[in-house]
Amino acid sequence: MAKTAANEELKAAFEQHLEQTEEHISRLERVFEDLGEKPKGTKCEAMKGLIEEGKRMMEESNDEDVRDAAMIAAAQKVEHYEIATYGTLRTYAEMLGHDDQADLLQETLDEEKDTDENLTELAVTCVNLEAEEGEEEEDEEGEEKSEQKTQPAKGQR
Repeated sequence: MAKTAANEELKAAFEQHLEQTEEHISRLERVFEDLGEKPKGTKCEAMKGLIEEGKRMMEESNDEDVRDAAMIAAAQKVEHYEIATYGTLRTYAEMLGHDDQADLLQETLDEEKDTDENLTELAVTCVNLEAEEGEEEEDEEGEEKSEQKTQPAKGQR
């Protein structure tokens, strides 16, 4: 998404979150290690569906500002799923008395919430506004072309 984003602030936000995700993985590995377990990768069908939907949304727009807005929407769906997951895992860890692991999961949960808030801020303050302006320009261009087609050419009156 960082490579596809046209808005520089959005691109930076995606790049920052990618770095955070690497730290999230490291924390999860520590949680498993602390508990004497080996992490096992499993494919999450829900996440797969969210990613596929995001790709479709990105492909549907030719306007880069609209595409940026679509990427924020798709990214926030993923963030919300991650927030729910980390919140649940943190609660389980607390209930089982694994306080150190709960703290690690809380760090990740806080970062996911921050990312979601940052994406909202970007959407509200610039990306959605730019997308709206792009859509208005496309609408105006479409109307002009439509008017040109309906007016008789000179000499045909």
